[in-house]
Amino acid sequence: MKEKGISPCIPPKRNRRQAIAYDAQLYKQRHRIENMFGGIKDWRRIATRYDRCAHTFFSAILIAATCCFYLN
Repeated sequence: MKEKGISPCIPPKRNRRQAIAYDAQLYKQRHRIENMFGGIKDWRRIATRYDRCAHTFFSAILIAATCCFYLN
């Protein structure tokens, strides 16, 4: 990841001897996005892919993502 210029934003464990710096704001944003994806998996329509057409399935994903992102 470092070769691509990506820095990790996961906080270290409390019992780690050397403290590793991380961006707390970026971690909070990452956590919110992960919760949104977890919420999308709870939607049965998305998990089982009821829609046959790709554009209809993508629309359902967008609606579920919007609801999960703003309700959490």
